Amino acid sequence: MQFLLALIVAGPLVGAAAALLPAPPGLKGKSPDQAVLRHGVTVTGVILLAAIVLALGFDHAHPSKMQATTDVRWIPALGVRIHLGVDGISLPLLLLTALLTFLCALYSYFTMPAGPSPKAFVALLLVLESGTLATFAVLDLVLFFLAFEMVLIPMYFLIARWGGEGRRAASWKFILYTLLGSVVMLLGLLLIGVQAGTFDMVALATDNGRGLTTSVQVVAVLAIGLGLAVKTPMWPLHSWLPDAHTAAPTVGSVLLAGVLLKMGTYGFVRIVLPIAPDGMRTFAPYLAAFAVAGIIYGSLACLALVRPGSKGDLKRLIAYSSVGHMGFVLLGIATMTPTGVNGALFANIAHGLITGLLFFLVGAVKDRYGTADLDTLAGATGAALYGRAPRLGALLAFAAVASLGLPGLAGFWGEMLALFGAFEPAEGLSRPAFLTFMAIGGLGTLLTAAYLLLVVRRVCMGGPRPAGEAAIADVQGYEVAAWSPLVALTVLAGLWPAVLLGLTDPAVQRLLAGGKS
Repeated sequence: MQFLLALIVAGPLVGAAAALLPAPPGLKGKSPDQAVLRHGVTVTGVILLAAIVLALGFDHAHPSKMQATTDVRWIPALGVRIHLGVDGISLPLLLLTALLTFLCALYSYFTMPAGPSPKAFVALLLVLESGTLATFAVLDLVLFFLAFEMVLIPMYFLIARWGGEGRRAASWKFILYTLLGSVVMLLGLLLIGVQAGTFDMVALATDNGRGLTTSVQVVAVLAIGLGLAVKTPMWPLHSWLPDAHTAAPTVGSVLLAGVLLKMGTYGFVRIVLPIAPDGMRTFAPYLAAFAVAGIIYGSLACLALVRPGSKGDLKRLIAYSSVGHMGFVLLGIATMTPTGVNGALFANIAHGLITGLLFFLVGAVKDRYGTADLDTLAGATGAALYGRAPRLGALLAFAAVASLGLPGLAGFWGEMLALFGAFEPAEGLSRPAFLTFMAIGGLGTLLTAAYLLLVVRRVCMGGPRPAGEAAIADVQGYEVAAWSPLVALTVLAGLWPAVLLGLTDPAVQRLLAGGKS
């Protein structure tokens, strides 16, 4: 188990280095480009297989216990250790990351985005995977920061070199926002480590803030929370996200929405909640207020984009929808209750599956039409996807209704539990305030349903294809392979939420209780 977790974290780095080397003559296939893309599929496939074996070997009877742990001294003078481990909170995120990266590598093998050499593309993809997996596996504050930062440069280059129109401005906006947030976060992490005398996240969570004064916790939560809020992204620190998504290649958008946004909310759950509970309690009402503001803002922005004649971009609309969905995650965390935090973790996974699928589908639509403009996609005749590519249209409609929270699909449970958590927040938090937040969040679910149903009506529905108008390609075999796991898991998580909640709930209970089972 220890070896497996180390392989999962470090394996992609080794694969990235190998991707930059010349391919052996017998493995080149038709061309060196094909060989390196196949290498990316192989490495990400091995990491996914290792993650599945790790999950099968995980002690599901004790999901609150850190398992597959490695604890080795690294920088003794600073007390920094290479400390790895997984529990019921981090294991689902590891699996989600490994799955989405493999599906992106598989998709890219058949539809490589236009840009420079595939060698650099595959190497960056693998470095991005390693950094993300490390973020969910490390148990040292300094290592967490290093892993958190490790993903920024690969994503910057993926947007800047393989993105579409406006990619340079979008990539600079992405890197500047996230770097500035990270600088502030580092100060908070160092403050906690210096004041507590350790950077070990398990020891700090067990201490549950008893070794830190309230003023230190307040300052630390403010600093760390700002850095995490940028990455989440929380309104009004979200403005880098729509530009980044609109310009990014398809696989960049999938990983950005499906995995990278989860790093911010994971930091709130793993670091802020257990290590500085008094500071978190001070800021929880403000976090909830910003969360529900993001829910409403994201929904209204989507409604404006989907309006006929607005020249709204479908990728940009999905990006704004992420601001709203992540608002529910932040609301659940702000309640500081097991119900709310479990809802936040469930919504994290559901958003990764559903929005990852949405960006795959929107990328496929854009490849076929050459645009993601909603007015163009709807067409003057109304003969939209159902009339041109019915299977693609059906998948897009499925992803949309899953995203709006239809009962029986994954999007429903996380948002419902987050609202339930707001109905009865933790002791010391204002219940009337959180009831107000719950009501606003409930309104947000109605607005979400409104804009997503409008997307389905405009992009998918329409009459038969007019005579003489060329058909477009429907779903291809490699697209079925890349998208089917996301569809299946969206249905499974919706029909059997206990699979995920059975992992997260004991770990959340222990985390909120200060490390006590």
